[in-house]
Amino acid sequence: MAAYEALYRKWRPQTFEDIVAQPHITRTLKNQIMREKTAHAYLFTGSRGTGKTTCARIFAKAVNCLNPKNGDPCLECEICRDAEAGALTDIIEIDGASNNGVDEVRSLRGNAALLPVRCKYKVYVIDEVHMMSAGAFNALLKMIEEPPAYVKFVFATTEIHKVPATILSRCQRFDFRRILPADIVGRIQYIAEHESFSITDAAAHRIAVLADGGMRDALSLLDQCAAVSGEIGLETVEEAVGVAGTESVYTVLRAIAAHDASAALERVDLLYQQSKDMTRFADELSQQLRSLMLLKTAPSDLSLLGVMPDEAAQLQEIAQSFTLGAILEALSAVRQCCDRMTRAGNRRMELEMTLIRLCSDFQSQKGDLIALTDRIAALEQQLAELKRNGVPAALPSAPRREPAPKRDAPASNLQIEGKPD
Repeated sequence: MAAYEALYRKWRPQTFEDIVAQPHITRTLKNQIMREKTAHAYLFTGSRGTGKTTCARIFAKAVNCLNPKNGDPCLECEICRDAEAGALTDIIEIDGASNNGVDEVRSLRGNAALLPVRCKYKVYVIDEVHMMSAGAFNALLKMIEEPPAYVKFVFATTEIHKVPATILSRCQRFDFRRILPADIVGRIQYIAEHESFSITDAAAHRIAVLADGGMRDALSLLDQCAAVSGEIGLETVEEAVGVAGTESVYTVLRAIAAHDASAALERVDLLYQQSKDMTRFADELSQQLRSLMLLKTAPSDLSLLGVMPDEAAQLQEIAQSFTLGAILEALSAVRQCCDRMTRAGNRRMELEMTLIRLCSDFQSQKGDLIALTDRIAALEQQLAELKRNGVPAALPSAPRREPAPKRDAPASNLQIEGKPD
């Protein structure tokens, strides 16, 4: 029986055309390959799961392919087949995290001086290059600046700010974008059609949001959900991943709006009994508060929310119970709670204290708002009566009293006797 292959490995793109949502990169690389004007060093940067390493592998195959097709590898020649099987010695993948010392780079320099065995180019793909030490970067610098004509480097990193400027200036840099939820949903549904399971639109969208722009993360989550059920719905995703779900978040938001701390704490207790991650729930709560903030700021642009239509309708209903100021204060409080929970021993207590504080603050703000509204209504009523009845004439003022004239003090009758001579 063949070993099971994870979905993200089974459905890894094999050509530039298969790479999702990075046309600005794939188009440039294909044109360079077709015109035979490829650079000696590339730097691929972007968040995790956006296709950096995959694109580097495709590039390594394409520049060495015996029968390239419009810049893509043919996948049929012996070079492509051996490269896919990992049996090609001229395409070398190196983990920068575990080979980050000067000695490893010196060994690489010695191997790079040797001619390719079977391919036109010897391609080095160095992943997580930002993990290399300063000494390793210095040892690598000269080779990148003046490499042999048959050597090409492709560096990949998620933390571009850690790569020295001297390395950046010697590479062609390509920034990989986060993949939009709509593109991830399309890929998930395409894979589901060719696998032995089905998935609803709501479940696919939920996975896309949880993936946070990474296709690899999305396919890993899809693999996990498919192991739970062959018919993947929203409940399946929430059960498999361990998230609380939007309904629990909406319940807590409504409790805050109604300054009902008891209802909020009951929901937290239910989630705790279900072994839900309190930190993840707090993060979900902050995400929905962000959605409320966007609804208050740009109510006509629902695309900013990134939610399904039925969720948008519920958020619009909840947003009516909050002012923008209250939402901003709640969002700030929950984000601070998330930071504290990473260091706290009792995460549940941190979340409960925050929710109680939010319910109390919102109740106080609501009471002040009601009092202010009543006062404004009373003033408006008085103003209306004045307009209707007219302003009464002012009473004549009393005549001004003149101050009494100032009198000189009477001269003293006492005479001071002079001293005798």
